[in-house]
Amino acid sequence: MVMPPALKSRKFLLYWIGHLISIAGSQMQLWALYWHLRILSDQPMVISGIGLVRFLPIILLSLVAGVAADRFNRRKITIITQIALGCVALILGLGTWRGIASLWLLFGLMAIQSIAVAFDVPARQALIPSIVPREDLANAYSLTSIASKVGGILGPAISGVVIAFMGLEWAYWINAISYLAVIVALVAMGNIQTEVERSALKSNGTFAEIRLGIEFIKNSPIILSAMILDFFGSFFSSANTLLPFVAKDILHVGPIQYGWLSASQSIGTLLIGVYLSQRAHLSRQGVLISISVIMFGLATVVFGLATSFWLSMAALILIGVFDGLSTIIRNTVRQLLTPDAMRGRMMSITQIFFKGGPQLGEMEAGLVAQALGVPFAIVSGGVGCVLAAVVVLKRYPALWIYNDEGASQGGLETKSMSTRSDRAMPR
Repeated sequence: MVMPPALKSRKFLLYWIGHLISIAGSQMQLWALYWHLRILSDQPMVISGIGLVRFLPIILLSLVAGVAADRFNRRKITIITQIALGCVALILGLGTWRGIASLWLLFGLMAIQSIAVAFDVPARQALIPSIVPREDLANAYSLTSIASKVGGILGPAISGVVIAFMGLEWAYWINAISYLAVIVALVAMGNIQTEVERSALKSNGTFAEIRLGIEFIKNSPIILSAMILDFFGSFFSSANTLLPFVAKDILHVGPIQYGWLSASQSIGTLLIGVYLSQRAHLSRQGVLISISVIMFGLATVVFGLATSFWLSMAALILIGVFDGLSTIIRNTVRQLLTPDAMRGRMMSITQIFFKGGPQLGEMEAGLVAQALGVPFAIVSGGVGCVLAAVVVLKRYPALWIYNDEGASQGGLETKSMSTRSDRAMPR
């Protein structure tokens, strides 16, 4: 196995290592939080309300955050947001240690965390194309996905052990420390040159720049349809906040097994990420995205029907495989076909879709679980995902036939895109 080309960039290598460590901490905290919520309440609707709390700041601030990422220094924005996220984790740990971590405190801190995330994601994602050569960008996103999923395996798995033997507060404190890895990496990178025309941005108002970003997405039919497909697929099939109920009430397992269930989706995505990082070419990208979402829904149905630990874990791994395949292809296409001056706003709009779908879906799953039970909520969500995919593909048939012959893991070219020439600004 040869060294991935993107890792030859010192700045990306620093970013990648910091990202891996930070994701492990973040995932440890996320799944510890779900377990914590289940301890505080046995009502699925109440616990799944965390999805709404996490989504509202995203919908309210993402568009402004996108303009900020295109107008100001993205590296400095990311450092500030990472410090804020670390402080939230530290307070979570202190509140849990002192025994004052109520539902209201957890919800409030998650709202603050989501404000930081709203500004972090556009800046951090738009930063990557500035630290690797264009021809290595697809490889960089595959490696970023791999780091996310390695962290997504280590974090939940360690979380279960930490909860069982050290206490919930340590899951939060370890996450607070992990943010230092990204901060140190960003500082060590030094200045990062971008292609953003700052003077042009500053001459326009914030709302004018937001409008330009929205028009850019509206005039990009492939990226728009992929975003809509992702939103509805993840809306119906999201049930992460129900996993503690599955572990405790259906599978009857403890925090260590819960940790491995929490890591299962990341195991699947890691497997597909490693595979794609070694592929030189992927054709028929539209078909792959579409089939991935449909299979994602079917695997969710299997998970909802499972009553054994191992079948549940296998279904979650398959969910991760198909979600990872769709995500990597979408990330590569939209980043390579978006000019640098528009990347922050593009990411802020797509953030509403790829974060809004799962987080609103958690609320929907909680309401259905409260009324009809946890298994029905999960199974019906998987069915809804499949039906939503069929509807979106009928509405946007161009997505199914989309095939950029220049697309590869080494770099996506745009020479074969039939839709590029009729837009004022390429995607």
